[in-house]
Amino acid sequence: MIKPQDVPTKSGLETRQAALINLHTNLEACRRCTGMQGPPVHGPAVLSPVMLIGQAPGTREIEQGRPFCWTAGKTLFGWFAPLGLDEAAFRERVLISAVCRCFPGKNPKGGDRVPDRQEVESCRNWWGGELDLLRPRLIIPVGKLAIAQVMDFRLLNEVIGRQWSYRSPDGWESDIIPLPHPSGASTWFKMEPGRTLLRQALELIAMHPTWRAWMDQRGP
Repeated sequence: MIKPQDVPTKSGLETRQAALINLHTNLEACRRCTGMQGPPVHGPAVLSPVMLIGQAPGTREIEQGRPFCWTAGKTLFGWFAPLGLDEAAFRERVLISAVCRCFPGKNPKGGDRVPDRQEVESCRNWWGGELDLLRPRLIIPVGKLAIAQVMDFRLLNEVIGRQWSYRSPDGWESDIIPLPHPSGASTWFKMEPGRTLLRQALELIAMHPTWRAWMDQRGP
């Protein structure tokens, strides 16, 4: 439950909103990684207690200038619709972030290339800045690369379907509920045990006190 002492003052909200908008403005001008194809993508500057972290945009996201706008997005938002948010509502109420904000290009072996270590590090301050500004009570990392930024793990089977704790370097705490990547090329969430673990993870999100309070507070 969101407690009264946890709700920022109006002036505090305005300051954080301005800082988030400024961060996104600076992000739009970023051209650090020569191997990545921009322009950088970000979602609306939503001051939400829930933050979703993806991997990196694809070509359609670069063209349209918004995250999860194609096949993977249809699958992702299909997961959340039964939890009370269709795509439009999700974009309005949840901050959609990503490990990298430009398209990494195609993998010669098929699919999109996974950003390398240097590219991930170069982009860290963007999602890290969003995380620090929001201090969300629920973090939803989507896919292996995103999960690896907020917790140590080896296999998806070991972390999806469970809730984990996060503690920032500054000492604030949050919960993590990881999800698999909704890529059309992935079969992990379509087969067992992935299918069951995905269902368990979505049930945990639906029951999480922050998710429930945020849905009640904002209405349908």
